[in-house]
Amino acid sequence: MRLPISFAAVFLTMSAFAAEPFDDKFRQLEELLPTPNIYRTASGAPGHAYWQQRADYAIRATLDEAKRQISGSAQITYHNHSPDTLGYLWLQLDQNIYKPDSDARRVMTAPSRQAWAKAKSDEDGMKFEGLRNILAGRASEGGFQIKAVRDGAGQPLRHVINQTMMRIDLPAPLKPGQRLSFSVDWQYQINEQKVLGGRAGYEYFEDDKNALFEVAQWFPRMAAYYDAAGWQHKQFLGSGEFTLEFGDYDIRLTVPADHIVASTGELQNPDEVLSAAQRERLARARTAAAPVLIVTQKEAEAAEKSRSGAQKTWHFKASNVRDFAWASSRKFIWDAQGYDKGGSKLMAMSFYPKEGNPLWERYSTQAILHTIEQYNKYSIDYPYPTAISVNGPVGGMEYPMISFNGPRPTKDKKTGELTYSKRAKYGLIGVIIHEVGHNYFPMVINSDERQWSWMDEGLNTFVQYLAEQAWEEHYPASRGEPRTIVDYMRSRDQVPIMTNSESLLQFGNNAYAKPAAALNILRETILGRELFDFAFREYAQRWKFKRPTPADFFRTIEDASGTDLDWFWRGWFYTTDAVDISVDGISEYGVSSKNPETEKAWKKAQRDAEPESVTARRNKGMPRRLEQHPELKDFYNEHDDFTVTNKDRNQYHAALDGLEPWEKSLLAQGKHLYLVDFSNLGGLVMPLLLEIELKSGKKYLEKVPAEVWRYSPKKITKLIVTDEPMVGLVQDPYWETADIDVNNNAWPRKVTPSRLELFKTDRSKGDLMKEFKTPLRPKGAPARDGAAE
Repeated sequence: MRLPISFAAVFLTMSAFAAEPFDDKFRQLEELLPTPNIYRTASGAPGHAYWQQRADYAIRATLDEAKRQISGSAQITYHNHSPDTLGYLWLQLDQNIYKPDSDARRVMTAPSRQAWAKAKSDEDGMKFEGLRNILAGRASEGGFQIKAVRDGAGQPLRHVINQTMMRIDLPAPLKPGQRLSFSVDWQYQINEQKVLGGRAGYEYFEDDKNALFEVAQWFPRMAAYYDAAGWQHKQFLGSGEFTLEFGDYDIRLTVPADHIVASTGELQNPDEVLSAAQRERLARARTAAAPVLIVTQKEAEAAEKSRSGAQKTWHFKASNVRDFAWASSRKFIWDAQGYDKGGSKLMAMSFYPKEGNPLWERYSTQAILHTIEQYNKYSIDYPYPTAISVNGPVGGMEYPMISFNGPRPTKDKKTGELTYSKRAKYGLIGVIIHEVGHNYFPMVINSDERQWSWMDEGLNTFVQYLAEQAWEEHYPASRGEPRTIVDYMRSRDQVPIMTNSESLLQFGNNAYAKPAAALNILRETILGRELFDFAFREYAQRWKFKRPTPADFFRTIEDASGTDLDWFWRGWFYTTDAVDISVDGISEYGVSSKNPETEKAWKKAQRDAEPESVTARRNKGMPRRLEQHPELKDFYNEHDDFTVTNKDRNQYHAALDGLEPWEKSLLAQGKHLYLVDFSNLGGLVMPLLLEIELKSGKKYLEKVPAEVWRYSPKKITKLIVTDEPMVGLVQDPYWETADIDVNNNAWPRKVTPSRLELFKTDRSKGDLMKEFKTPLRPKGAPARDGAAE
């Protein structure tokens, strides 16, 4: 239908002035979260029909130190606890990331042409190690070699390998409630970790010609199958970690006879692999007040000098764990101390080469014990019999009961003196707290790491921050404080926290730092410690030995705290909005007393406070007729508009006679009223935390809940009432909310101090003649520090 021209014009005009859609920051998350069901309830708890699969392993494996190779055979029993019939099973083959044609290799990109070819500094330039990794990866012979897959009767099972995943086709469907046993034989080349990187590998020590092995992702592992995702068989590209099923492990590891093995689980045959002295020390360590050396540095150094041609088999068992890792070397010093408090009874143990001392013998086991003590307070009791920290090539990685941690002292190449930096000391303590803390998240509270990195890294980093604060005052924590996330929140290359692990930008900030800062704000500023700690512990208790999703976390915190936090989850986890609340302006209002003596005096004071005009200033001292002829003065030269008249007084008394007693009292209070305008420039709504300074010098904090933005998420005006004149106001005075621009947080505005660095002009650059005549340094001679000869 064709509209009349006049009507069409009116329609277009109305459309042009249509109101913007209302951006409701407080709309409920139900539109984004999965619908509650019999498996996962609306309260965030497991439902009455919750289920999860199980996989038990019996593995026999051999470490060939000379060939840097592992060969093994696994008997796997898979329990189908789901209501579904399964026609095939999926296993993870994570070592296949080291195949030269792996997807992880093929999707590698350069950071940018500028960073690749024209780096501005060694910080953003290509490193020797980076190029070595690329070239070595192209020639790598890594990855699983699957030798056989057989059913319980020894008959071959059809299987298909797709990069880092393997599908086993079952001859008969596995029905609900059934279990299936099958075996896999395999072999793979262990990667040199400092060359190819990764979460496991070996390190070679040139000085004593020994190796240290940290072994993980070393056997074909059952992929997770669960109600919210089905099979979790996203390819392993390097960032998204591991999603696994709980089970019991019976592991026999055959290694060189002079090696010491650290492992998930409990050692079953100490009489066969440990000396009498080692067994006695281990028994003493269980009740010791300080770490006891099981293998001393002197004994480890003696072992480094020999090579045994024999082998020993270490037998370990672990119950109800989702993975298994181990480490092996003749270089290991080993210390241990028992812990028996509350619901946790365990041995805290550290394994490290002499290169880790004196740092490791002082801090490693102590950091383990501290972690258990603090994490038990905020989540669940540590449920396993051991907690281990191993020093090797891996900078920081976690597995059930065992973690690989990297920081060491440095050795001066000239003097041989060992020293360690502040960064190394606190880096070691922090990484041990973090990696041992991963036993809680996700080794027991078993979230899907392949999908959501923040559910283990972010939650764990948050509790790590709490544990670090309990280590010592002014602990130099790098993550957790809201102020430490400000630069990231200002940056452009961001994706929401709720992004798949393999698609994250700025991985450390996104998955670790931002969630940790958000939870710290939730605890300290929004809920308060009591409500938050109860709700967080409730989440851990509900989901221990189960697999929570983000919705389960969000819903549990709201359920247990009794607080609607959908606005918080939406802003912090589903957007890249930042906190930037600006104090735009303040207007002062006094309540009129109606008393003409008071009100006209106030008006006169306001008039007198106005700036004098330039004409009046320049006319001062000018001869005036009235001064020369005082007889011209009359009533109006003695009175002005602010003179109180009898009529004013009569009207005032008449007005008072018509007021109720409470109304008279209200007029007499003399309150000061201020309308304060705030803008939400960053998009992320947060509470207003207002530090109000009064004329007397008194300061106090007034907290306004985030719901103040619910009707107008961009601009609001807040009424503030004080007993005396307000002379200053600061929004977020203690930097609690990660506000990205504190320069607009104060009234009156504050000057921001900084420094201008002056540099001397270098006029020698480009002097080719001078550079040509520079004396040639003899080969091997050290360069002068800072010299650009």
